[in-house]
Amino acid sequence: MLNLADIRKEYTQGRLDEQTCAEHPLLQFHAWFEQYRETTPPEPTIMTVATVDQTGCPWQRILLLKGYDDNGFVFFTNFDSNKGQQLSDNAQASLHFFWIEMERQIQIQGSVEKISREDAQRYFHSRPRESQLGAWASAQSRPLDNRQQLEDKFAEVSQQFEGQDVPLPDYWGGYRVKPERMEFWQGGAHRLHDRVEYQLQGGSWSKRRLNP
Repeated sequence: MLNLADIRKEYTQGRLDEQTCAEHPLLQFHAWFEQYRETTPPEPTIMTVATVDQTGCPWQRILLLKGYDDNGFVFFTNFDSNKGQQLSDNAQASLHFFWIEMERQIQIQGSVEKISREDAQRYFHSRPRESQLGAWASAQSRPLDNRQQLEDKFAEVSQQFEGQDVPLPDYWGGYRVKPERMEFWQGGAHRLHDRVEYQLQGGSWSKRRLNP
């Protein structure tokens, strides 16, 4: 086993106080997100999306957050993918943001619903044409014999839709994670991190500090 025990970093950039952070977790998320964007990271919307399959095994993957408001956090994918099938069986998900530059993490847990097809179409047609064609070319998560097979399929759909708008596939769209729990983590010296948890109870949010 490779011993990594000596790799250590002290977290000293900031503090998080449950008394002064926002009463609503979306406001706290927005404040932190805008602060993170100001650091000009290469991919500010990157997040981990976790789902659970029928056997209870957790799965994770990196996706991009495409919008958020009082109704929840939105991402897009192929409904026939592994995550799409898992969300069909168990409409619960966890999102995780790790902003190491600011020594911050955010967890979001909640129920999941599909967004409207109209909203999905609006986003789909805002994407580069090549990305739209890629949604048709890829049977996401399904076995593939080789790279050439994928490129041949891309060429096929490119020719199929040449000279016309690329339609939104029936199997492609967006999900909204409706938060029921959110946790904000600020790294602290000596591993005495600050953690503030928000929970939705009876239609209103409560917050409390957690031990690190």
